[in-house]
Amino acid sequence: MHATDDFRHQGMRRRLVALLREKGISNEAVLAAIGKVPRHLFIDDSAFQMRAYEDTAFPIPCGQTISQPYTVAFQTALLDLKPGHRILEVGTGSGYQTAVLSALGARIFSIERHKPLYLQTKERLARLGFSASLSHGDGFAGLKREAPFDGILVTCGAPFVPQALVEQLKAGASLVIPVGEGDVQEMQVMKKSGDGAIEVTRCGRFKFVPMLAEKVK
Repeated sequence: MHATDDFRHQGMRRRLVALLREKGISNEAVLAAIGKVPRHLFIDDSAFQMRAYEDTAFPIPCGQTISQPYTVAFQTALLDLKPGHRILEVGTGSGYQTAVLSALGARIFSIERHKPLYLQTKERLARLGFSASLSHGDGFAGLKREAPFDGILVTCGAPFVPQALVEQLKAGASLVIPVGEGDVQEMQVMKKSGDGAIEVTRCGRFKFVPMLAEKVK
């Protein structure tokens, strides 16, 4: 791992994993992935780097955030992914969630609408050794050329469920998406059956930056 990920950071990650377990995260594979990924290396602001293993979100460039570790773990567990699964992530952001998915052995395709973030995160993930295929584009459209997917994870608050994402799910796969306008969204898991029917499970309320539909930047 990167030279600046030292024993102190690893100890802080172990404490974070213990906290997430106390908060109800029980998927051991997800907890192990959180324990592997050096979150402090996904935060540019040195003031926030010192607090990287607190269970809180922090600002990153382009008005975005690096999600709270509990939210990352919760969403990832809802995907129920297996090694080798092809996962679409909508909203690459800092790349922290991307790295957690990669650490679980999934094949990741990720879309980011902000070009500066896309370029920065593509370099960061490669430097840290996390494998993912990144695209600069519109998350509402998904990634048709790589579909269908074994799971889709949306990391920003969607005002509605984009039909393109539902269409790009494999039968038996799930779309994990926070839905709602305003400051708080409802986490939904939309599972696609063999005949194309969608079963929706509602999993509580969370706070995300909005998923924006205007021109890609």
